[in-house]
Amino acid sequence: MADLNMDTEDKIPFTAHLEELRKRLITCFIAVGVGFGLSYGFKEKLFEILTQPLISVMKQGETLIYTGLPEAFFTFLKVSFLFGLMIASPVIIYQFWMFVAPGLYDKEKRMMVPIVILSSIFFLGGAFFGYFIVFPFGFDFFLGFATETIRPMPSMKEYLSFSAKLLLAFGLVFELPLVITSLAKLGLVTVPFLKKNRKYALLLFFVGAAILTPPDVVTQVMMALPLMLLYEISIVGARIFGRKKDIPEPETEPDGDSA
Repeated sequence: MADLNMDTEDKIPFTAHLEELRKRLITCFIAVGVGFGLSYGFKEKLFEILTQPLISVMKQGETLIYTGLPEAFFTFLKVSFLFGLMIASPVIIYQFWMFVAPGLYDKEKRMMVPIVILSSIFFLGGAFFGYFIVFPFGFDFFLGFATETIRPMPSMKEYLSFSAKLLLAFGLVFELPLVITSLAKLGLVTVPFLKKNRKYALLLFFVGAAILTPPDVVTQVMMALPLMLLYEISIVGARIFGRKKDIPEPETEPDGDSA
């Protein structure tokens, strides 16, 4: 009877989980708000940095345009929100992991800080890869369709929507090694399983790249190829950090002389 009462006391009511979730969300919103406020003070410079890969491949004299009166204002707001979200991403990731931490074992809780740090690094690394590697090649490909009678005139709103989706997509797909290694650590996947299903994974990478990127082969391949490399890195991570099978100790045969 005492054990039953103790189990009842240990259980956390559902309202407590909702209250905890509310606190975590408020913290995330505050972090994004602070990041937004800091970014808005440098909105023109941040938009100039964001458009640099496109401007670098445009012909001299060509610029971005805006076709609606409030378009520039709302574009700067969205740019500030985008960079504010990136600034607040470590806080958001940390709050997410802290929310799920009560359901983890002590050994898994000790992995929280490394996971938060690595999640932020992989996400930002994917965004930087898209910005410095994919954007110049992709934009040069798109502008290559210009002729003497066809002139590219990209607008601020269209460019922001296009670039933001790509940056977010590359940031998320670069989390692949961390996700697979974590699954291997929990024993949900194994190295033989990952090797056996490598060909299916490659197919999913190209399908996913076709969905996440614009409908051109260049950008799709430039997302699928890093995913293939990240998958191989994931296999290495699963081999190093994956759950090891318990090796049974050999049974000692009784000594015949003692009989």
